[in-house]
Amino acid sequence: MNFELNEEQRMLAESVQRYLTEHYDFEQRRALIATDTAHSDSVWRALAEMGLLGLPFPEEAGGFGGGAVDLMSAMESIGEALLVEPFVANVALAGRLVAKLGSASQRDALLSGLIDGSSKLAFAHLERGARYRTAQVATRAQRAGDGWRLDGDKAVVIGAPIADTLVVSARTAGDAGDADGVSVFAVDRRANGVRLASYRTIDNHRAADIRFDGVALRADALLGDAGAALPAIDEALDFATALLCAEASGAIKSANDATLEYLKTRKQFGVPIGAFQALQHRMVDLFVIQEQVRSMVRLVCSKFDTTTDSAERARYVSAAKILVADACRKVSQEAVQLHGGMGMSEELKVSHTFRRLTMLAQELGDADYHLDRFAKLDPIPGDAAKPMAAGQRSKRATRSETV
Repeated sequence: MNFELNEEQRMLAESVQRYLTEHYDFEQRRALIATDTAHSDSVWRALAEMGLLGLPFPEEAGGFGGGAVDLMSAMESIGEALLVEPFVANVALAGRLVAKLGSASQRDALLSGLIDGSSKLAFAHLERGARYRTAQVATRAQRAGDGWRLDGDKAVVIGAPIADTLVVSARTAGDAGDADGVSVFAVDRRANGVRLASYRTIDNHRAADIRFDGVALRADALLGDAGAALPAIDEALDFATALLCAEASGAIKSANDATLEYLKTRKQFGVPIGAFQALQHRMVDLFVIQEQVRSMVRLVCSKFDTTTDSAERARYVSAAKILVADACRKVSQEAVQLHGGMGMSEELKVSHTFRRLTMLAQELGDADYHLDRFAKLDPIPGDAAKPMAAGQRSKRATRSETV
């Protein structure tokens, strides 16, 4: 399989990396996260001007028809820079659902502003107690005249405090946990009955818990067919997970580079601590992990773009997230330990990278969730895993097969 980027992909990756290096250094980021919104309109517009916000959308929706591989290297640069703007929440989740489910008029109304950087979206799906299960939707939308009435609660909606429109999953039939009956609605964040409790996450992104209390929606707020949105939600979540793995690859590189530089300059007993063989061995292990993650990211992004079977796609995504989640935990903790007490200092980028890697390990499914999903899915053709029931697998054996 050819993992080389084409000329256009290389040019985009270089443009994103150059922009972030020149306009998004660590001190600029620290100043940004100290603001109420932790968001820069100028950075968002720059991403739009580079075509990044419209890249994965189809041409008929105003995008460029790109895929995961086209965004892969840009996501690595985003991870290395610790970008706090909610790119994945907008493009890979909310925007992708609008592109997949929306009518031509809905796509024009919601995606045109996203693509040119003038408006923002957020995907409100996670609910308390769901534990990443996509069908565990209790928020309910009921018919009310010609429209709908929306009631329920959503948790940890990344980017909601600065969003203009919320893309909300709600149940129009069945009970929480049923695969059928889940729909998606476009909701104005400022609509009557929408209440946000905003906060910052541990990695300084902005999120909100949201209550929908009798929110009146017009008929055209429904995206796609009522009760049939779950496959599109699963696909968007897998796409976003693949991109988060690429972001983690960049953040891991940043942590390793900072740690190596520290080992070269920090002295003990008159010599750099990097001269001690035990620390050299630990550093080598971290770079091996970095290359494993980088290889896995290229595999999962290329497979996502070429695989048409949803179960096969999900298995590749879960395999990647298992390895990446373990790598995030290992690299972040080792980086802090090798820095000593300085590793938790606000003044060092590595402490912020530690928090982002900790979040990436959990976001859109932790290792245990994806391990369970991986075990339940049919084996990938040619995979070493044997086709046995999930109950016959031990978690230890399955993880060994995966990574």
